[in-house]
Amino acid sequence: MQLFYISGIAGNTCALGEEESWHCVRVLRLQEGASVHLTDGQGNFYEGRMAKVHHKGCLVEIVTTTRSDRRARHRLHIAMAPTKNIERFEWFLEKATEIGIDEITPVICDHSERKVVKTERLEKVLVAAMKQSLKSWLPRLNEPVNFSDFITGGFTCQKLIAWCETGLESELHELYKKGSDVLILVGPEGDFSKTEVDQAVEAGFIPISLGESRLRTETAGMVACNTVELMNRIR
Repeated sequence: MQLFYISGIAGNTCALGEEESWHCVRVLRLQEGASVHLTDGQGNFYEGRMAKVHHKGCLVEIVTTTRSDRRARHRLHIAMAPTKNIERFEWFLEKATEIGIDEITPVICDHSERKVVKTERLEKVLVAAMKQSLKSWLPRLNEPVNFSDFITGGFTCQKLIAWCETGLESELHELYKKGSDVLILVGPEGDFSKTEVDQAVEAGFIPISLGESRLRTETAGMVACNTVELMNRIR
């Protein structure tokens, strides 16, 4: 099934954007009357019929709507330092979306090698991953924020920071409360500074380990994402 994305659908018809319309007409060669599947990234799947075909703006008539209850379960928010090679950060966004994540915040840390992030490109990665994995929820991507400003955000969920400097930290699967909303901090390649960890602990974050191996930033994010998703799937 080919899934198309449109940011908002109101009423019984909608117009696809130019990029999605070009794909419909030039790549898939859809004709009027053809059946199409869409999502608005807000938990809704739509089945529609091509009412007008044009490479700059296809018109779709909505036939049925199906609601996903994904957000009725736990919410996973990962705040992660962007990698120096932005493609590795994009890889994390893609795979985390496929597995299941609700929110991502790029955080700028003391040891961050990348201080600037262009979210427009990253949003496209999230949309493509959502469509490829046939999901109806588009993860929320926040603007980059400094670490010290982020941790004082007043979060009410379970708060964890991936840090294993002492070797005494509990594993994620030991501390995460199944079914709970959770925010997990993942540091840069040089890890969080001791000052940042102290600030996080003071703000209510609990240090955790993601295993015995030294992980790259994007790998650590993937381990955290997969662990939470798997724990919530096991009955």
